[in-house]
Amino acid sequence: MAKNANIRVLPPSEGGDDDSQIHIYYGYGKGKTTCCVGLAIRSLGAGKRVALVQFDKGYDGENEHYSERHILRRLDGIELYPTGCERMLPDGSFRFGAEPQDLEEARRGMAIARRLIAEGEQDILILDEILAAVAYDLLVQQDVMDLLDVYSADRRCELVLSGHQVWPELVERADLVTEMRKVKHYYGDGVPARLGIEF
Repeated sequence: MAKNANIRVLPPSEGGDDDSQIHIYYGYGKGKTTCCVGLAIRSLGAGKRVALVQFDKGYDGENEHYSERHILRRLDGIELYPTGCERMLPDGSFRFGAEPQDLEEARRGMAIARRLIAEGEQDILILDEILAAVAYDLLVQQDVMDLLDVYSADRRCELVLSGHQVWPELVERADLVTEMRKVKHYYGDGVPARLGIEF
């Protein structure tokens, strides 16, 4: 893909960047991943490097159910790390609950996040649905807090977390917290998730 000659790729932040912030986008309203992907696109447009780790959004290597990844894989400057097991069943239904392989994939996502925080070359690191992984018992709150300890020792990049729930200690550590609150959703009227809108 040809690079836009007007975009200058910026070097990753050196250690101890006081300008790097912790963002949280959470809640039961639609838009958390949409927000994360939008921020990734904005950062890429500014010539920054992005790493996106998605929790519990599996990919079996053949069936891709998250449309944003079709386009993200085509863009320069982004590293994409989908983790989690496939939850879409052949009949179109969705598998709920946590099985041993789901827990293993959540731990794999955490290991990727730790590595990127410690030595990644990204300017912005997005941990999409990491807070949902806590809400669904794939991780525990302390996993996230330990990750923030590693990050706070060397704020090498902007850090973004998303998911359903937060807790007081997490909110205290964040620099920006936005709640996506559902006021009304057509899902309640029986409209199913739609390709290109919900996934």
